[in-house]
Amino acid sequence: MSDVMIYANGLTKRYGSFRALDDVSFEVRRGEVVGFLGPNGAGKSTTMRILTCFIAPTSGTAKVQGHDVFDDTLAVRASLGYLPQRAPLYLEMTVYEYLRFAAKLRNLDESTFNKRVRNVVEVCGLAQSLAKEIRTLSHGYRQRVGLAQALIHDPPILVLDEPTSDLDPNEKTEFLNYLKQIGEDRTVLLSTHNLKEVETACARAIIVSRGRVVADGALDDIRARSGNVRYVVTVQESAGEQPYRGRGQLPRMDEVENALAHLKGVGKVTELPTDERAHTFELIGDEDTDLRPELFHLIADKGWVMLELRRDTQTLEDVFRQLTIGDERRNRQIGPATDTSSDDDDYDDEDDDDDDDDDDDDDDDSSKDKR
Repeated sequence: MSDVMIYANGLTKRYGSFRALDDVSFEVRRGEVVGFLGPNGAGKSTTMRILTCFIAPTSGTAKVQGHDVFDDTLAVRASLGYLPQRAPLYLEMTVYEYLRFAAKLRNLDESTFNKRVRNVVEVCGLAQSLAKEIRTLSHGYRQRVGLAQALIHDPPILVLDEPTSDLDPNEKTEFLNYLKQIGEDRTVLLSTHNLKEVETACARAIIVSRGRVVADGALDDIRARSGNVRYVVTVQESAGEQPYRGRGQLPRMDEVENALAHLKGVGKVTELPTDERAHTFELIGDEDTDLRPELFHLIADKGWVMLELRRDTQTLEDVFRQLTIGDERRNRQIGPATDTSSDDDDYDDEDDDDDDDDDDDDDDDSSKDKR
């Protein structure tokens, strides 16, 4: 049996001249927890809706556990648990009633339901909320209920679309802890634009921009794509009540920045926020060269006091911005109201979330979400 649990090949979705997805291809294998990253409007939710059989692609193929999302939709839905960005909950039901309702939709018998509900209640932390009406719960607990319904039939695959978008920082941390626990024995595709969530819960990421896959691989491999490393250098600015132990006078900010910028191999120097006691700068250099010896000698020769020097690979956020910066620039430009000259032009904000999908599929999505 193949260990490919989610397969997408050449997925394209058009709305008139607007192309929400453009030849998207990727695979997710058994046991992987994969972050599906992209800025708003990149096509994340469109992809999720295709994989979960809510909308059909204009062209291309998608399979979930070997079942085609167009030809075998019932088998696809039986194979996965889906938590959309805003879980469609029946607010007048208690948590227990809603989970029982979700189990009936999944054709679980009474004995199986009783076993499964104990498990999902423990995993999702709902033991004290079972008898409460969903309308009385906070956003965080409603999201737990949404996750519980996605897990009630013990699916091998979980598809989560922006699951923490309405949660406060504490609730996000708890949810990611649940996700790591859940991901130990199933395949998870996590759609988000929150990079810290991906770094916390995922070993691999797929980055999409303007409907296309622009990066796919292990997080370390994606971070290394730029071929650059960053250095953080902190030089003492104020001695405070203590005598200054450097030679000569305390350095000015522009003096330090100018010296660093003229060092061979330094491509970019950026001042970082700090207190009045220090100057802190970020430097970008080539990954094949280690600038730390030169930085040390430069600061020592100047007679300054170095408080910090470290070398890091580019952060995931750095690479993400490099790969998707065109989306942000496009969103800030005013163009013609209609432009059909290219499928690549006039990308709308499809991901707050996928308003373009809603225009065509409101009635279909609302009824299917309730089901």
